[in-house]
Amino acid sequence: MDEQPFFRKLNSLFTSKEIFDFLSSLEIMSDTMASGALQRISEVEADDNGLKNPEGVLENKVFRALCFQFEFESSKLSNTGLLNALQALIKLRIDPQSTLMASLLSEGEERLGKGQLTVKNLCALGESLIELEGPSCAMLEQIVNHMQDKDIEKWSPREMVMVYKMLQVTVREREQYQDFLNRLNSVTLTIVSQLSPKFTSIVLNSLVVLHQTQAVPLVTALCKRSVRLIPYFTGDELANVLEAFLYFGHREQTFTEALETHVPKSIFTMHPRTVSKVMQYCCQKMILSKPIFDAVAEGFISDVDRFTTDQIAECIVPFGTLNYLPPSASSLFRKLETVLHTRFTHFQPHTLLNLLHSCVLIQRYPVNFLPKIFSPYFLQKLQAQPPGLDRIVTSQLTRLFLTVTLECPFYEGPKLLPKYQAKAFFTPCSSLDVHLMKRVKAGLLYLLKKRIYFASEVSTPYFYAVDIEIKLDEEGFVLPAAQREEVHRRIALCVDGQNRFCINSHNLLGEEAIKQRHLQLLGYEVVQIPFFEIESLHNCRKMAEYLHKKIFPHTYGLSC
Repeated sequence: MDEQPFFRKLNSLFTSKEIFDFLSSLEIMSDTMASGALQRISEVEADDNGLKNPEGVLENKVFRALCFQFEFESSKLSNTGLLNALQALIKLRIDPQSTLMASLLSEGEERLGKGQLTVKNLCALGESLIELEGPSCAMLEQIVNHMQDKDIEKWSPREMVMVYKMLQVTVREREQYQDFLNRLNSVTLTIVSQLSPKFTSIVLNSLVVLHQTQAVPLVTALCKRSVRLIPYFTGDELANVLEAFLYFGHREQTFTEALETHVPKSIFTMHPRTVSKVMQYCCQKMILSKPIFDAVAEGFISDVDRFTTDQIAECIVPFGTLNYLPPSASSLFRKLETVLHTRFTHFQPHTLLNLLHSCVLIQRYPVNFLPKIFSPYFLQKLQAQPPGLDRIVTSQLTRLFLTVTLECPFYEGPKLLPKYQAKAFFTPCSSLDVHLMKRVKAGLLYLLKKRIYFASEVSTPYFYAVDIEIKLDEEGFVLPAAQREEVHRRIALCVDGQNRFCINSHNLLGEEAIKQRHLQLLGYEVVQIPFFEIESLHNCRKMAEYLHKKIFPHTYGLSC
């Protein structure tokens, strides 16, 4: 039978029995046909869990006869027959140490050394070696060295993607193969529109692993391409794409919109790794997407047992960080409390602290677990594991302690010892907008006439720094900022720049929201000065009029 009708017939068969019966009816077939038959058997019989019918395949006399010929006549095989057979046998889980596999690999290595393999052959051999031996395989470096001498512009997308995968496991030092990578990146940029979802994901993942931070045009093009492919990515592919967005600091509004359409429809079938990666992306980019957050909450409530402890934290922490409670909040946090009761000891110390800290940001108080968190045993475990008790960790511990002190007066468990408390909260994400602060101070000076009547960046005994503090006496007159006696009221101005809000939103971040809540509980009158209310005020007089209405809404004695 000629090859063309052979492969047509072969591809119409859907069980190994049908394939073996068909092969038995043939007297002669080429090595390409025989290796194609092995590939078809692997397609219908092998999946991620192994062989569906191992005995029916591996013990079959036709299969054994094929393997016998491939083992003892490997030197007579065509390159295509040799490499296709190798790929099929790997998929069929044939023992890598068997004489059959050793014979095929040895023949492949010999032909590699003699320079007899085409680009397509080199990629097929490389793919087999990655599956079979992983990063320690020395033959992969030989293949990459051969590939460097080839004309990249003539390669197919599949060949280019395979080279990225090989480089991923062979590059040991940052600069190794960088010239080759630069050429590869440039040519890949020209074929981005031809890449399938799988190939797009693989290339982005390789660029992350290979630290290709300078390949900005290629990364940007691949990220834009990903927007259209979101519905077609598998869970692992989408997770790799999100990882690349995070690594390269890329943010695409259309990508977020596509996620908002995809996630709610797919949440109950999405793999936990993908769900947690979506939330990680939203959290790091400060994107408060209510459709995504609401869907993730529902998925979490429905099937939390599938999630690892790290994935649980990655899904819940963004709710606190971005200061959002979904409609299903009561069910969500009941489910979380149940998980914490049953799996408390499974959480790593820093993961657990981060999780509980995010809960208090949105007024969900883990009082049942705080005695364990404040125990010397847990604090020693925190200290022993990286990053130890750094400024972020001590700030989280201190904020937990201050929260139960101010908001949970019924808590009677152990307190946080002073040696573990931060001197001041470390909040790099909510740092002061210097330019905005300068404009507000200019407006205040215009309003109050003298600089002595307000203080900026005031440290308090309660770990928070107040952006601007104004003191009033009992009759409501403004006192000099340095005065300590006869202070009846303290006004805390929170000058909130864009960095204290979720992106493209007027929703305060969790750390800033809890600060303003705590300052009120500590006796301050909190006045929020958000950037979006003052960005259109272009002179001191308008700013002073705005501040007058905000700070002294019932007072008419101050004139601008």
